[in-house]
Amino acid sequence: MQLTGARIVLEVLKEQGVDTVFGYPGGTILNIYDALYDYKDEITHYLTSHEQGAAHAADGYARATGKVGVCFATSGPGATNLVTGIATAYMDSVPLVAITANVALPALGKDSFQEVDIAGVTMPITKHGFIVKDVNRLADTLRRAFKIASTGRPGPVLVDITKDVTANRAEFTPLKDQKAGAVSTKGTGQWEKEIEKAAELISGSKKPFIYTGGGTVISGASAELSVFAHKLMAPVCDTLMGKGGFDNTDPLYTGMIGMHGTKASNFGVSQCDLLIAIGARFSDRVVGNAKKFARGAKVIHIDIDPAEINKNVKCDLSIIGDVKEVLSALNERITQADHSEWLSVIEELKNRFPLDYDRNKLTCPYVIEKLYSLTEGNAIITTDVGQHQMWAAQFYKYKEPRTFISSGGLGTMGYGLGAAIGAKVGRPDKTVVNIGGDGCFRMNMNELATASRYNIPVIQIIVNNSVLGMVRQWQTLFYNKRYSNTILEDKVDYVKVSEGLGCSARRVTTREEADEALKWALYQNSPVVIECVIDEDDKVFPMVPAGAPISEAFDAADMEERAK
Repeated sequence: MQLTGARIVLEVLKEQGVDTVFGYPGGTILNIYDALYDYKDEITHYLTSHEQGAAHAADGYARATGKVGVCFATSGPGATNLVTGIATAYMDSVPLVAITANVALPALGKDSFQEVDIAGVTMPITKHGFIVKDVNRLADTLRRAFKIASTGRPGPVLVDITKDVTANRAEFTPLKDQKAGAVSTKGTGQWEKEIEKAAELISGSKKPFIYTGGGTVISGASAELSVFAHKLMAPVCDTLMGKGGFDNTDPLYTGMIGMHGTKASNFGVSQCDLLIAIGARFSDRVVGNAKKFARGAKVIHIDIDPAEINKNVKCDLSIIGDVKEVLSALNERITQADHSEWLSVIEELKNRFPLDYDRNKLTCPYVIEKLYSLTEGNAIITTDVGQHQMWAAQFYKYKEPRTFISSGGLGTMGYGLGAAIGAKVGRPDKTVVNIGGDGCFRMNMNELATASRYNIPVIQIIVNNSVLGMVRQWQTLFYNKRYSNTILEDKVDYVKVSEGLGCSARRVTTREEADEALKWALYQNSPVVIECVIDEDDKVFPMVPAGAPISEAFDAADMEERAK
């Protein structure tokens, strides 16, 4: 059948199982939006307040559901406003297809109105980018985009379509069962040899430690990881992206590793004789000083992306493959181990260095622990970036994958609210809470209008310390308290702003007020905002200075001891 390019776009989205799109219209993409009018019963479009909000919402939708997130934008500034969201998805391996329209083919390269080479702009931050100039190639290009985005190591793909292509007609043949599925990464004999070598290293270890990252979540390998950890009887730490990949309430769990990881995790990894890295990339925020990271350990690195092997930390054995498949193979080969002596050492570290905070005043950790109690650990938590992000990672216990959604690699302030909207759209059965600092919130707080327009019942917690908290913490500890441009004391009333954008809001300054406000928020069926006013000098501990080994993690007690 003959269809316009605009309708071909929507037919392919249907083929790929897409029923949700986030976006913002404009001149060059109007043909697609006009066609969308006839598909509104099959594809729900959410009009965000800003294109960056659309990208973050598609990202949050993808992380919460495991599906490919989709966003639309027009040419020029519409497309460039997606860039931060695309880069966020790229750094955290999130499957995303960003569809933009560009000026008509005859106008390309002539500095036409709202013309930008968005494929060129996004080349370093996408798995692949396409510009479609022929309507006959449109359907297959879109199908390729979804396959690239969702298979292997996931990531964002950009498809830029000239406006004339969206208007032109071509023969379209619907294809059944074209939705991209998982691709096995099992190799031949070499893969099997690596599995056997890994099993040998594991059997010879006395002090193994498991370090798990976002790959465990992406591959859906939580069950396999749990079996593996309990068969090995090894302690388990996670990265920010790995939250929920291993049940945080499991006795084997030691907390997050890295710059703001627990001492139990950081010291334990520093003492182990075998480190098993699963779906993690040894980022600088995890390893600190790479030359001094786990120096006494042999390292097994399991990852789907060969480019990550030996990139940051040299390993003794690597297995390239999907985490779920690799762990399944290992579980068949390893026998039940007994590392009770090693576990007792780790347990002593956990008991000696628990996470703590000042319990005499309202703090962000208190709010998060109360939220955990009231939701019984079953909410999806999204965050912005900063102190509140680390507290959310430390004090909420994530029992399932895809329940902690945060910008890890890029560290995008203003990410959380859009992501929360996308997560709630994708998982309406879940309570979704975004935790953000006042500095982050003011970057994209306009997305509250999106939440209120569609009555998307997300809870926005603003952790208001009137400063850029994490930057101030660094200024306090490493810059002689020279607070250059990090104080946010001004006349912004976040309750009034939230109400003006159509949301109910409360401000709390005490623990008792926070308790009441959280209970109130959880029983609303509409978007709500809670502003929690905390002290400007509350700090995230433990902490590892940039470039220092993680064995040098310190906390407030260490600082007091040094001061003496």
